[in-house]
Amino acid sequence: MSQREFTVAEEYRYDRRSPLRWIFSHIWRYPHLPLTAVAGFVTGSALYSFALTRVGAAFDLMLARPDLGALFAIAMTIVFARIGHGMAGLLAWYATEFTAQRLERDARDELYVSLLGKSQTFHNRQKVGDVMARATNDVQQLNFMISPGASLIYISVTSTVVPLAAIALLRWQLLLVPLIFLAAFIPAVRRYSRELNPITGRLRFQFGALNADLAEAVSGIEVVKAYAQEAQEQGKFSAAARRYRDLFVEQGRIQARYLPLLLYGLAFGLAFGHAALLFLNHELTVGEAVTFLGLVSQLRFPTFISLFSFMLVEMGLAGAERILDLINSETELDENTDGRRAPISGELVFDGVSFGYGEVAQAAGARGLNLRGISFTARPGETVAIVGQTGAGKTTLTRLVNRTYDTTVGRVLVDGVDVREWSLDALRAQISTIEQDIFLFSRSIADNIAFGAAGQATREQIEQAAREAQAHDFISGLPDGYDTVVGERGVTLSGGQRQRIAIARAFLTNPRILILDDSTSAIDSATEDQIQRAMRRILKGRTTLLITHRISQIRWADRILVLRGGELAAQGTHDELMVQSEAYRRIFARYTSGDRGTGGHGDGETRGRGDTGTGGHGAGETGGRGDTGPGGQGDTGTVLAEQSS
Repeated sequence: MSQREFTVAEEYRYDRRSPLRWIFSHIWRYPHLPLTAVAGFVTGSALYSFALTRVGAAFDLMLARPDLGALFAIAMTIVFARIGHGMAGLLAWYATEFTAQRLERDARDELYVSLLGKSQTFHNRQKVGDVMARATNDVQQLNFMISPGASLIYISVTSTVVPLAAIALLRWQLLLVPLIFLAAFIPAVRRYSRELNPITGRLRFQFGALNADLAEAVSGIEVVKAYAQEAQEQGKFSAAARRYRDLFVEQGRIQARYLPLLLYGLAFGLAFGHAALLFLNHELTVGEAVTFLGLVSQLRFPTFISLFSFMLVEMGLAGAERILDLINSETELDENTDGRRAPISGELVFDGVSFGYGEVAQAAGARGLNLRGISFTARPGETVAIVGQTGAGKTTLTRLVNRTYDTTVGRVLVDGVDVREWSLDALRAQISTIEQDIFLFSRSIADNIAFGAAGQATREQIEQAAREAQAHDFISGLPDGYDTVVGERGVTLSGGQRQRIAIARAFLTNPRILILDDSTSAIDSATEDQIQRAMRRILKGRTTLLITHRISQIRWADRILVLRGGELAAQGTHDELMVQSEAYRRIFARYTSGDRGTGGHGDGETRGRGDTGTGGHGAGETGGRGDTGPGGQGDTGTVLAEQSS
């Protein structure tokens, strides 16, 4: 991955050229662990085989001339060999488990850092449930692949090679049947692995799809219930679950056709017959025959366990491929660690900016651009209001300032420097955005307010920011005050409460450029008045981009940009645009008529902040706070606010 928005200091570099190389580079990060495991398994297998040879020697001793002392010595040798086998196995499995756990931990950390470094465009293309499946289940499969998967395969190798070496030392003629079995076993296991590989890959993919469907349904549960679509969503999820089940059934069919177990049964019978033939020809003693059959019986473990261990390895490799697919995905932006780092004064220039979203823009050409030829200048400390119909590109324009996206054509300059030449961290640390759709973490309110300050804010600073955002009173009224934990996305709070916390979060970061994307849409009139006064204090000396439908906010902006169909139709002050721009007059009339109708935010012409019709609330021109009609703030035809004269 050549470009990313975030890196960790002294990050360990892994080999990402293939899943197998990547896994091996993770394992080899701690070389003492796999080497200890290898030594332990080899030693354990050798001691176990040695114990079997001593059993055969004991048989020969008993049949020749029983000697209690010699038998006791052989028995103690077997005991110590088995104890050594157990200790070596314990050490090997200890090292193996550490390797597996560290692989899972490091792979999950690597994936998480990689996701943090991806661009917003990349994340827009991903399904959250699928990403979560890769970060949890697929990463866990790496653990299982090492312990017990790969470890059992290695034990299988040592349990095959060491007994064969012991048989060769016992009597080389006895190698005939084991070698024939080995010659049949290896291609049978390879065939089994080739059949299993595509199924495991499809299983991991389908698990991700299943998770994505579930996450989407849960996150959109309000919409599902609002449209009574529970049955449809249940059917969709059941269909995905059936596809997942069918793949497991197919995997079971492949495992049921596992041929090596049959081959081992035939080989053991032939080995017994071969040993019996040599014994009858007086070429083999009873003890040697017992030792030989004991060594051949060791081959049963690798034969049986391969059915299970190869499946775990294939599942791990499939998971590694899916993880690497995310990690290696190219991202459009780079953090530019060597870029400009300096305090921002606030000058903002759009110079012939055009922008389109990724593949859509490339496929459609100029028609796929969301913004076309935007040029304007905001001086330090200016407030620039951006107005236009839905889909005109207002939010898209603001997201080019902090490089959430990069321009397709043209430049965005902050203090005369192209934003692409700034260090991304230094740029974004001095820009705050408050959007209409507020995201709060499932943490305490204090933690949410202090989020942008990277944990450096004191409780006094947090509370002061909350006071400036008119949030202190409602926070103090909560059961645990600032330590109250809000639900995911802040669902336990009202829309207005969430927005005030977001505003407090922005206040605390002390930004040089502030972007307000309809940030007071869910706040009532009285609270908005208070917040606007606080905002006017904090906006002094800060460049502000303001997206709003409220005429009162638009009017006190230093400059107004009128967007229409992705193009800058006009710019100027309110008075200038009312004279020069038909598009602005049309938008202004729509906002005003919406406010005077039923429920908009508009302007009463004679009564301060009030309403001239039967709903909504708005900013008036000459008077105090009040209503001139019967509606007040609320629903059409229903009196919800006190009239004032």
